[in-house]
Amino acid sequence: MLQDPYEIARYIKEAKKSTPVKLYVSGMVNNIDNCSMKSFSSGDMAIFIGEYADAQKLLADNPQIANYYMEYDRRNSAIPLLDTNEINARIEPGAVIRDMVTIGKDVVVMMGAVINIGAVIGEKTMIDMNAVVGARGTIGKNVHVGAGAVIAGVLEPPSKTPVIIEDDVLIGANAVILEGVKVGKGAVVAAGSVVTGDVPEMAVVAGSPARIVKYKDGRTVEKTKLLDDLRG
Repeated sequence: MLQDPYEIARYIKEAKKSTPVKLYVSGMVNNIDNCSMKSFSSGDMAIFIGEYADAQKLLADNPQIANYYMEYDRRNSAIPLLDTNEINARIEPGAVIRDMVTIGKDVVVMMGAVINIGAVIGEKTMIDMNAVVGARGTIGKNVHVGAGAVIAGVLEPPSKTPVIIEDDVLIGANAVILEGVKVGKGAVVAAGSVVTGDVPEMAVVAGSPARIVKYKDGRTVEKTKLLDDLRG
C-alpha cells in the first residue's frame, strides 16, 4: 500500500515514463528477430507491441513499409494500470484502476469508474459507473459510491488529509466529497450533495454544502440497504 504523498510523488518522478503502442504492419520487416518489440507475425503481416520510440526505430529501419497503423492511448505515462488478474473482485469493462491501489474481496467496480494511485477500497464495496476515487481516498467495507460521485483525491498540498469513508456508507449519484472529509460509519450522503465537512456516524446529509437533515431510522435503513447478491 502506498499512501504517503511524498512517497507517491517520488514514485511518479522516478518511474520510467511509458508510451506503449501496438504497431500493425503489412509488408516484410527486416531483422524481425532483432527487434526490441514483442512481435506476432504471419507471412507479410505482423503486430508489434512495445514502446513508441522502438516503433519509430523499426519504421525508420524498414523504409519499404508503406502500410501500417499505430495504436496508443497514453503519452509518457508514469503510473501503469493495476494488474487485476489475481484480485478477487468484479471489475467491469472500461474501469481504470491505477497501480498501488488496494482492492478488497468481493469489491465491484463498474464501467467507467476511475480509481487513482494510493486509494484503498474495502471488502464488498461498489464503485458505481463513472465514479471517481481520487489519490489516497480510503473507502471502507460495504460502501456504495453512486454513479458519477467524486471522492476527491489529495496529493497536493501533501499536508491535506485524504478523504475517509467508513464502513456501511451510502453515497448518492453525483455527490462530491471534498478533500480532508471523513464520512462516519453508516452515514448517507444524498445524491448531488457537496460535502465540505465531516459527517457523523448514521447521519443523513444533503445539499450544497451538505447539512445534516436527520439521523438514520428503521425506514432509512430499509431504503438504503445494499444487495449482497451484487457482490458475490
